[in-house]
Amino acid sequence: MEPITQLRSRTVVMPSTNIDTDQIIPARFLTTTTREGLGKALFADWRYDAAGNPRPDFILNRPEAAGCQALVAGRNVGCGSSREHAPWALIDYGFRAVISTEIADIFRNNSLKNGLLPVTVDEETHAWLLAHPGTEIAIDLETCTVALADGREVSFPLEPFARYCLMNGVDELGFLLSRKEDIEHYERTHAK
Repeated sequence: MEPITQLRSRTVVMPSTNIDTDQIIPARFLTTTTREGLGKALFADWRYDAAGNPRPDFILNRPEAAGCQALVAGRNVGCGSSREHAPWALIDYGFRAVISTEIADIFRNNSLKNGLLPVTVDEETHAWLLAHPGTEIAIDLETCTVALADGREVSFPLEPFARYCLMNGVDELGFLLSRKEDIEHYERTHAK
């Protein structure tokens, strides 16, 4: 995983509420156990027509979405079934953060475990972000804040261990492996 300490990006806005994991990555793309290439299937049913051609009116197919690393979604993003493929697809596309007023717990956990930052903001901030697509934001994991283009800085909650893992570019297994000597020492000293 690539560490995140600060993220500066323009935003892509998808104001739909209840964006579920099957909309993020349809079930027919869940046959792979690798992350590479899933960005092409991100929002596939919304992004492409029945013949597989890009829909020109869908935000990810428009030039202003290119290079954006922050997705601002409507309330209750990531609801539905648990699938790690959803954060994998978002990351493979190029997103590093998803911002909303409400992020489903399972999606939040899968995101954190895979290097995607779920940012929960208040209603007023969310409304401003939805009304200003493409705005430049700065997310700082040191302070757990989002700096908006209008000068406001808002805080967001982030569990300390998840923050540590994101800032150091490690998942839970990577963290445990980094403590291998301590674990082995404990096992030696506490053997019966």
